[in-house]
Amino acid sequence: MRESLQFYIDGQWVDPVDELKTVNTINPATEDVSGKIALGAEADVDKAVQAARKAFTSWSQSSREERLALFERILDEYNKRSGDLAAAITDEMGAPQGLANSFQIGLGLGHLTTAIDVLKNFKFEELHGASLIVKEPIGVCGLITPWNWPVNQVTVKVFPAIATGCTVVLKASQESHYSAQVLAEILDAAGVPAGVFNMVQGKGSVIGPAMAEHAEVDMISITGSETAGADVAARSAKSIKRVCQELGGKGPNIILDDDNFAENVSGGVTTMMVNSGQTCSSPSRMLVPNSRMNDAIAAAKEAITQVTVGDPNGDFAMGPVVSEKQFSSIQTLIHKGIDEGAELIAGGPGRPEGLDKGFYVKPTVFANVSNDMTIAREEIFGPVLVIIGYDDIDHAIEIANDTEFGLAGFVAGNDLDVCRSIARRVRAGSLSINGGFDFHAPFGGYKKSGNGREWGEHGFHEYLEIKAIQGYEPAAAE
Repeated sequence: MRESLQFYIDGQWVDPVDELKTVNTINPATEDVSGKIALGAEADVDKAVQAARKAFTSWSQSSREERLALFERILDEYNKRSGDLAAAITDEMGAPQGLANSFQIGLGLGHLTTAIDVLKNFKFEELHGASLIVKEPIGVCGLITPWNWPVNQVTVKVFPAIATGCTVVLKASQESHYSAQVLAEILDAAGVPAGVFNMVQGKGSVIGPAMAEHAEVDMISITGSETAGADVAARSAKSIKRVCQELGGKGPNIILDDDNFAENVSGGVTTMMVNSGQTCSSPSRMLVPNSRMNDAIAAAKEAITQVTVGDPNGDFAMGPVVSEKQFSSIQTLIHKGIDEGAELIAGGPGRPEGLDKGFYVKPTVFANVSNDMTIAREEIFGPVLVIIGYDDIDHAIEIANDTEFGLAGFVAGNDLDVCRSIARRVRAGSLSINGGFDFHAPFGGYKKSGNGREWGEHGFHEYLEIKAIQGYEPAAAE
């Protein structure tokens, strides 16, 4: 039984300001209670913000060398505790242990080492003519993170914020507080100065508004749903905060007609099912030539047989989804796809055979989907792939861009020039050609997928203000 009954504020583990209130955590694989979490309130947020504000005075003036030394200690502690982090992720959100120990933990490590690389050479000051352009830390940052890639989402915010001289208050998801607890312990063991990192657990509907409306919070970075992002932005507007949002997605995956067609369809299917489909940037809309629809169906049916589902502590490709609420939402949308006439070629409603307990969803594929169907418009956030036909490249790009979202897109094909051309025309913040991946590439969305960018050097800029000191250099003598 895991318990998170204290908050990390001003370098210490402290009890809630008011009476302790808790909520149970449910293991998604068993539906049993696996722990409990303390529920923070506005007073706890204020205490954390005040600690961050006090620490900002000194941390904002710390040297590059001091910050790098801290990050090297964090790296050492992260490596020591990676097994604990992976176990926490499996327990809290059902990620298979193979995934938790590899990509889930690897993403956090990648963001940490990338932050170190960027910090070593980041230009905080540049002379432009007679003016000095200075990039200064924005201040106290409220960070709100989701449960689906818990270590990734926390580290991609916390590390750039601290590296740039900001101080932070983290509100991790209520569903992923086990890993957040371990991360806080890592930062504490590494000797993060008191008040530089603070964490308050609790309900998003309570902690989020308290952060957004707090006059001493200078910026909010949130990864979550479109609804949550809009609410935080509206509340933050009262104090003219900067808001960085990474929200939903409905990523198009354009498969070209060439010799690798079946292989690329198969890869798109298995990629979609990673993390039980709970990835905002997943390739959830597969676009294939209408002339190859039957071939795509055959390849998808074969690929889905390789996606095994079961106990996340076993050797399975896919575990449960995170909660009963998420399970029910996915089931509703699967039924909606059937009702609207999409062709169900794999999976479908209910749990996989032999799994009568736990929030397990069948890996599901619909074919001959039209882009106006609900399952093609809404973010399902589960292991459900839709296959849509296109007539030619222009038609494929038209379908790809016919969405309210614009977070990520994918192109797969042998002709690199064609792939590059398509990638330039798809309106999304991140495009991957044939599986391309880069920790230094900026990540963020167009349209309702949010604003701002994370990852690499671009992630640093979200936490910086720009000051122009004019006349810094004397005018050149004539």
